Amino acid sequence: MRSHEIDYKIIGEDIQIVEIELDPNETVIAEAGSMLFMEDGIQFETKMGDGSEPDRGLFGKLLQAGSRALMGESLFMTHFTNRGSIKRKVAFAAPYPGTVLPINLANLPGQTLIAQKDSFLCAALGTKISITFNQKLGSGLFGGEGFILEKLQGDGLAFVHAGGVVIERYLNNETLRIDTGCIVAFEPQINYSIQRSGGLKSMVFGGEGIFLATLSGTGRVWIQSMPIVKLANTLGSMTSHSGSGKESGSVLGGLGNLFE
Repeated sequence: MRSHEIDYKIIGEDIQIVEIELDPNETVIAEAGSMLFMEDGIQFETKMGDGSEPDRGLFGKLLQAGSRALMGESLFMTHFTNRGSIKRKVAFAAPYPGTVLPINLANLPGQTLIAQKDSFLCAALGTKISITFNQKLGSGLFGGEGFILEKLQGDGLAFVHAGGVVIERYLNNETLRIDTGCIVAFEPQINYSIQRSGGLKSMVFGGEGIFLATLSGTGRVWIQSMPIVKLANTLGSMTSHSGSGKESGSVLGGLGNLFE
C-alpha cells in the first residue's frame, strides 16, 4: 500500500509539535493520546493495527497488536481522516519536551528506519509499524531500551520524537559509541551492539555507565541529548536531595544536606 502524501509544519523550538495538513480523504496514523488539536472535518477512529495491510484479516491484526504490546505500546492506533471537502489540519504533541524529527522513508535504504520503541509519534497512512529484535544478547540485556526495536517501513513521511536536541550523524564506514539511552534511530544497514565502556575503574567511577552502544557501518544515525529516562533520573535525584525549608536553595542549605 502506497503511503498518503501529507504536508506538515514543525512548530516550536524546545517543545515541538507537528501540524499535519490533510487533503480530502487523506489519513494520518498516530499513537493513542498524542493528538493536540484537529479542525472541523477531521474524523478519528481507533483501530487495531496501522492500516498498511487492509486485507490482513483479524488474525494478522491480532498478531500486530501483540507485537505492539511487547513494545509497551497501546494495542490500538488512532487514524485521523479528513472527511471534508477542503484541506484540514490536525496536530500532534509528544508526551515530554523535545524535538519532532520528520523522516521521509522513501529516501532510506529499503525504505526502512530502525527506531527506539517509544519514539514513534505519527505517520502517513500506509506506513507499516512492526518490531525487530537485536540479534546480539548483550544488546538486549544491557542496551537500556532492550533488544526490541521499532521498525518503520513505507514510502511516505513518518515522525519520531526525541528528548532534548537531535543530532544527525553520517557514518562513512566508521564506528560511533553512544550512551545506550541516547539513540533515537538509525538506518537499517547500521550495525548495533553493546560493549563495555572501558576498564574496571572507568566502568565503576567514570560516570558514563558500564556499557555503551556501538553503531558501525555506513549510513545515518540520530542521537538525542536528553532521553526521558535520563531526565527523570536527574529530576528525581534533585528532588531527593532538596530540603523542605527556604534555605534549601541557598549555599547553607546545600552544606546542611551534607551533615544530614
